[in-house]
Amino acid sequence: MVWNKEAECMSKEEKEKLQLERLQQTVKLAYNNVSFYKEKFDEAGITPEDIKTLKDIEKIPFTTKDDLRAAYPFGLFAVPYEEIVEIHASSGTSGKPTVTGYTKEDLDIWSECIARGLGMVGVEKEYIIQNAFGYGLFTGGFGIHHGAQKFGAITVPISAGNTKRQLETMKDFQSDVITCTPSYAMYLGESLEGSDINLEDINLKIGIHGAEMWTEEMRHKIEDTLNIKAYNIYGLTEIMGPGVAQECIEQNGMHIQDDHFYPEIINPKTGETLKAGQKGELVLTTLTKTGIPILRFRTKDLTSLIIEECACGRTSVRMSRITGRSDDMLKIRGVMVFPSQIEKALLKIKGASPNYLIKVTRPDTLDEVEVKVEATKELFSDEMKEMEKTEAMIVKSIKSETGLRVNVTLCEPESLPRSEGKSVRVIDERNFE
Repeated sequence: MVWNKEAECMSKEEKEKLQLERLQQTVKLAYNNVSFYKEKFDEAGITPEDIKTLKDIEKIPFTTKDDLRAAYPFGLFAVPYEEIVEIHASSGTSGKPTVTGYTKEDLDIWSECIARGLGMVGVEKEYIIQNAFGYGLFTGGFGIHHGAQKFGAITVPISAGNTKRQLETMKDFQSDVITCTPSYAMYLGESLEGSDINLEDINLKIGIHGAEMWTEEMRHKIEDTLNIKAYNIYGLTEIMGPGVAQECIEQNGMHIQDDHFYPEIINPKTGETLKAGQKGELVLTTLTKTGIPILRFRTKDLTSLIIEECACGRTSVRMSRITGRSDDMLKIRGVMVFPSQIEKALLKIKGASPNYLIKVTRPDTLDEVEVKVEATKELFSDEMKEMEKTEAMIVKSIKSETGLRVNVTLCEPESLPRSEGKSVRVIDERNFE
């Protein structure tokens, strides 16, 4: 079904006219109410009146994650506090979290975007949606929750984890839809095979998965193990949350809700705007968000835009599957991790040197992380029992710093590669093509 045919099947001319009107309104809102943007515009020598065409968006300076952190917590709010009704934030794994605030109208738009996505994949109003995205400051759980309620489906806010209960709920409630990260969907399938619940006992039809990169091969495995159709959803806290883009039943790119979010692709090194079909870094501008309007946000996600009309009949621009990031941040099992966090955790442990190597692989369907750390000469000459104890302490320290459990191997001093230039700290062997 098409949830909102007028918006989702709009002609190119109508869409571009609406986008320009909304862009101009958003630019004025940001310039007049957010000191950060006024300073940016003044430094660039432009005013809101200079945005006369959609191409003029290229005159606007980029917004980065560091800009959002510098404004922590509420420096980018464009409306009085009394108009903000909900706040979400990123994990803050690399420093201060990025905060986003929503007005009631913003929540309505967020719900609308999710509702459109549910319609794209064939959800019906009588369906039961088992929402296994995490609730809390993380946007995943609440985004799906708001949208499912607007759509009119039954929402089960089970949140993430507790796999045994997830499977029992699937069986007892006869859930039709599962929403969670793709790696957790894969784990649910594997756990189902080892449980006393059979595939025939559950009623799942649809899976909506996001918050981490995943491959077509993983999609096929999820579909086989859970006997569902699995769909990709995209979003980020800085812009709104999940629902910025989502696949339809064609599974051929994610439809960007481009009446609410204006997409660009740039060369991540030069900032030059690229043409449709060229791969580069995704840049997003909010067109209707009033709590915190965001102009030309550099997502660091690498993708391309598809402008041809989809076979489903929707006319929105689509984005291809995310295949990587333009910075050194790693996304592991849905968690953002920076090498600097690993280093910080290592330096807390006596016997571990600051020389380390992070190796990320995906041997099957789940990300695996091995951290090789050079031991100090004193520790390396000690008993094996002490080495094992130190490894366990490092594992605990990294989990405390990042929220992830990784494999740690202590190595002989001076055994890891050295570089006269920039050190190579990360080897990511995952293939997202």
